[in-house]
Amino acid sequence: MSVAHETHDLIIRGGTVIDGTRAPRFDADVAVTGGRITAIGDLQDHRAHQTLDAQGLIVSPGFIDSHTHDDQALLAQPDMTFKVSQGVTTVIGGNCGVSAAPLTQDMDLPMPLSLMDSPKGRRFTSFAAYLDALRRQPAAVNAASLVGHSTLRAVVMDNLNRPARIDEIERMRTLLQESMAAGALGLSTGTFYPPAMHATTEEIIEVGRPLTAHQGLYATHMRDEADHVMDSLDETFRIGRALNVPVVVSHHKVTGAINFGRSAHTLPVLREAMKHQKVCVDCYPYNASSTMIRNEPENLSSPVLIASSRSHPECVGRYLADIAKDWGLTLEQAATRLQPGTAIYFKMHEDDVQRILAFDETMVGSDGIPVGDRPHPRLWGTFPRVLGHYSRDLGLFPLETAVWKMTGLTARNFGLQGRGTVAVGQCADIVVFDASKVRDTAQYDHPTQAAEGIHAVLVNGTLTWKDGQHTGARGGQVLTRSRVSL
Repeated sequence: MSVAHETHDLIIRGGTVIDGTRAPRFDADVAVTGGRITAIGDLQDHRAHQTLDAQGLIVSPGFIDSHTHDDQALLAQPDMTFKVSQGVTTVIGGNCGVSAAPLTQDMDLPMPLSLMDSPKGRRFTSFAAYLDALRRQPAAVNAASLVGHSTLRAVVMDNLNRPARIDEIERMRTLLQESMAAGALGLSTGTFYPPAMHATTEEIIEVGRPLTAHQGLYATHMRDEADHVMDSLDETFRIGRALNVPVVVSHHKVTGAINFGRSAHTLPVLREAMKHQKVCVDCYPYNASSTMIRNEPENLSSPVLIASSRSHPECVGRYLADIAKDWGLTLEQAATRLQPGTAIYFKMHEDDVQRILAFDETMVGSDGIPVGDRPHPRLWGTFPRVLGHYSRDLGLFPLETAVWKMTGLTARNFGLQGRGTVAVGQCADIVVFDASKVRDTAQYDHPTQAAEGIHAVLVNGTLTWKDGQHTGARGGQVLTRSRVSL
């Protein structure tokens, strides 16, 4: 119900609401005051200081990017155009074991931590200091973050090529406890990467003990997404059970030609685990991954496109095989010479991508790396690609389901109260888009192009994107986790 003649800060008039719950769409006006949704319905008798015409358009919750590496970009690129332009209003950082804090000022960081590092002298020695910096200098989007296990290892250990000792585990546990008290969402791991490859399951459990009292999340880039993906799922579930906390299987995929089709086996395993413990999963809508330049043969068996290289920037945008041929080197030798940097790996099958994306409980996360001029196009195109290509064009699922996967489901799983749905009292994170035209335009050869069909984006009630332009607003807030029942 609404009160006649009430005056609001802003009214979005004439749109069709998809509210983020998977409920059927409905026509309604949406009013915003003081950063929150204050009325929904026929508001023709209501006044507003500002109006948006949404006739023929969809009004939905702002999209929540469940898996990002935006930790430093929030401070270095606070307009966050690559996210706002595609309707993202909240980002979850600190994934894959890599977070912006806690760090020490004088340490040399290994890859992939060094990719997302800030200049020396501007590092954050505590998680509280990092969140305080975000509060002092708000970005255009809301931000929440996990603590990276690899980051903790790099701070505490003198040698990462071994399991942690008991005293080192205790120090990491203390840092995690301090970070959780400061507002971290939980702990992330990236045991696929060298800095954490030698960590045992027991190490992760013991470091993660503070998660239990705080009911934090455990999110993981699993140890193996290829031949041993089933073993990695078992390890993930075991850690969640030992700590009695929700787990997130990050960017679920199956890689390598020999494993094409194995999502038909992993998804039933995930579904069965969900019956017994809190298990969440996200994915990105592309059949190519992106990460640090690796030189192990098993990571170079499919086409590799160089996205950034500090040592050879002239090679950006070229395939590793062509570079190796020109240099007269093996793939492994050429990859080593190109380090440090990032690359795009075409090692998934589209059938698996669609099967995982269509899985009922799959959230949407970009996993974009905001580094260099040729990033993976997912940095700019993930959410419009789901709405346009997968929902509208391929009919993989209804638009209501697509919106839910990137709003209500994600807010529920990450404990982000007041976000993820269009309802009276909720924070006014809102996207207005054209369902018939929305699409990603970012491609591998032109990856930094803004999406089409995103008409307006509000972050905490502040108009931040309108008609293809950033307004300059930076109304984002630091978000912390609410407890989620198991």
